[in-house]
Amino acid sequence: MKKTIILLAAAVMMLTGCSAHGAGGSGKTVKEIRIGIQQSLSPLLIAKEKGWFEEAFKKDGIKVKWVEFQSGPPQFEGLAADKLDFSQVGNSPVISGQAAGIDFKEIGLSQDGLKANGILVNKDSGIQSLQELKGKKIAVAKGSSGFDFLYKALDKAGLSADDVTIIQLQPDEAVSAFENKSVDAWSIWEPYLSIETLQHGAEMLANGESTDLYSPGFTLVRTGFSKEHPDGVVRFLKVFNKAVTWQKEHKDEDVSLYAKIKNLDPSVVRNVLNNTEPLNEPINDDIVKAQQETADFQYQTKAIQKKIDVKDVVDNSFIQKALKTGGGK
Repeated sequence: MKKTIILLAAAVMMLTGCSAHGAGGSGKTVKEIRIGIQQSLSPLLIAKEKGWFEEAFKKDGIKVKWVEFQSGPPQFEGLAADKLDFSQVGNSPVISGQAAGIDFKEIGLSQDGLKANGILVNKDSGIQSLQELKGKKIAVAKGSSGFDFLYKALDKAGLSADDVTIIQLQPDEAVSAFENKSVDAWSIWEPYLSIETLQHGAEMLANGESTDLYSPGFTLVRTGFSKEHPDGVVRFLKVFNKAVTWQKEHKDEDVSLYAKIKNLDPSVVRNVLNNTEPLNEPINDDIVKAQQETADFQYQTKAIQKKIDVKDVVDNSFIQKALKTGGGK
């Protein structure tokens, strides 16, 4: 985690001038927006598949570039280096990014995350409680929401990171390590939770519901873009709202669509969607409080190196305007 913070801070120091696509302070017309996207089944995927962002921005001659990531932390390197304008990540990466001084704003709540993160064990592992993770090897993506969930779940069980061996792996690497039992457990998010439990017989040792730990997700914008193109931020949120609404109103169709896009079994997709309700809402006081508690916990455990006030990166003005003006219509 320390290395991640240092890398993010270094990326901030490398920022110079305006961006090549005109979203900096030069006053040039924006020619392209860059949207970060992960492996999660987010309505962003629906909008991408249907070309709704491209349709919304093409009238101004603006192209849309999709940039794929394995997890949240690398997206902050993109934001810091002016190579990304919008993204969606979990609760821990935004705290690490803020602590590293990266210039971004949280512009919407994309999920509450109660069932989105969990710790998996293989069905024949014999591990039946969090306390039994002591001395075990656990795979997790450094700085991710799964990373934060693991630390807090261990703390609830009376353990610390020193009581286990943490193996830092991105999801594509962790899949094989978990399935071939090179690690004893895996702290991860959807859709991997559903894939492993439904298709490979893995067992859910703990999730946010069983531990009463929220892992909310957020929609982010690079601050430079929001200052130069506030209308573009509102337009982005309107399109995302259209995708969220479509997913909620087309249950069977979006199962088929996600299954096709990600090459997943429909039963897996349906389980993921039952566990992760999409949101496009202002960030309320309860979420801010939960985030502050997470930030304080990470400072206490030295996951971040300075105290932060999470309210400093919250900006609900764009989502309020988008929803007020009939987002997605």
